[in-house]
Amino acid sequence: MPFDKKKHDEEPPVTEETEAAEPAEVQAPEAEEEQPEDAAAKALEAAKNQAEEYLNLAQRVQADFDNYRKRTKAVRAEAYEDGAREFIKQLLPVVDNLERAVSQESEDASLLAGVKLVHRQLMETLEKRGVTEINRPGEKFDPNLENAVMQADKSEGEPGTVHTVLQKGYKLGDQVIRHAMVKVIAE
Repeated sequence: MPFDKKKHDEEPPVTEETEAAEPAEVQAPEAEEEQPEDAAAKALEAAKNQAEEYLNLAQRVQADFDNYRKRTKAVRAEAYEDGAREFIKQLLPVVDNLERAVSQESEDASLLAGVKLVHRQLMETLEKRGVTEINRPGEKFDPNLENAVMQADKSEGEPGTVHTVLQKGYKLGDQVIRHAMVKVIAE
């Protein structure tokens, strides 16, 4: 059978079966090639989304832990200050008794000197801790700092001012530990 170029170059007659079969055959290999690429792209996208989700979760956990650490640090500092205030409140009657002892006359000079020394050391320690006295005779009465327990006559001074401090008050920083008990000049 000799090779006939003319017949070979001719296109086969188009039939319905050929048209239907050819596109299916042509599409099938392309579809098979696209599926692995699509599947890989979808898997890659899913992996990226999951990685982003894990990153967001890790960042939230880290932020929550930082907030927890800050919160516990603040709570610990507040608890420490509350304990210090309570301890100082318990020491204030000792300070009052030492001041009474110092104000009394004594024949024993060395005993009086020892009491004064103890009083001074205790007051220095309280001052180092931030405790300050509320002792404001002659100043305008402040109900945030003082409790008025007595009234003095108007003739004794300017009305509305502290006449006498009966018991000193104390503050730790800006917070009042014990209000001063005072005698106020009536208005």
